[in-house]
Amino acid sequence: MNIQIPKLKYVNTKSFLLIAGPCVVENEEMVVEIASKIKDITDKLQIPFIFKASYKKANRSRVDSFTGIGDIKALEAIRNVGNMLDIPTLTDIHTEEDAIRAALYVDVLQIPAFLCRQTDLLTAAAKTEKVINIKKGQFASASSMKYAVDKVRYAGNDKVMLTERGNSFGYTDLIIDMRNIPDMQKFNVPVIVDITHSLQQPNQTSGITGGRPELIETIGKASIAAGADGIFLETHPNPSIAKSDGANMLRLDLLEDLLEKLVRIRKAL
Repeated sequence: MNIQIPKLKYVNTKSFLLIAGPCVVENEEMVVEIASKIKDITDKLQIPFIFKASYKKANRSRVDSFTGIGDIKALEAIRNVGNMLDIPTLTDIHTEEDAIRAALYVDVLQIPAFLCRQTDLLTAAAKTEKVINIKKGQFASASSMKYAVDKVRYAGNDKVMLTERGNSFGYTDLIIDMRNIPDMQKFNVPVIVDITHSLQQPNQTSGITGGRPELIETIGKASIAAGADGIFLETHPNPSIAKSDGANMLRLDLLEDLLEKLVRIRKAL
């Protein structure tokens, strides 16, 4: 990692970066439970860890979908767990106003895949001087992400990461092209692979996104073997009752076994 992230530990272990947490803040207790469990595992395995959680969900298929517990309440929950566990935190933003608000609470701002070309949003995020993680759009090529990186740098911020999360394959599936990892690393940025959202099955007739969580381990192993700088994943104690993206999340009790395998692959490289 060539980016300084506040409170990030184990940066000299040559391990991969882990960005992990629930899809959205469902309640304050859940945030503490999940973050504490991930921290225990990553301390044991000496993996650099950033806790992630959306403070609100602006991109939902149905009007009756859960969007959050309230912006400030959720942001405070993320900030509090970061302070309590002494770990860096990340949340995603959707507007220029979101960037200014969220920057007061978290260490890393994330640009959602659908918004990776929005110049005003990228510029506003960059000007907060926070680390910026840009997710590659499902419609975007690896080479085109150079321009998203350029927008952040042009605004005076060189602290930028890119996250691969698959490309649309037809209307209801996504695929990951592992060539995107080295192609985006050419921009001199860390490249993370989102191994849960990349297994989504969007645009279902039910209005609820599907997924194939049984393949999370497969995509994770392939990503580390292909040279990814980090892994992004969403996890929940019981994905079947999660309020958002449960169909593609990793069950929390399966996380340690997965990370142990990924650490062994990383060391073998």
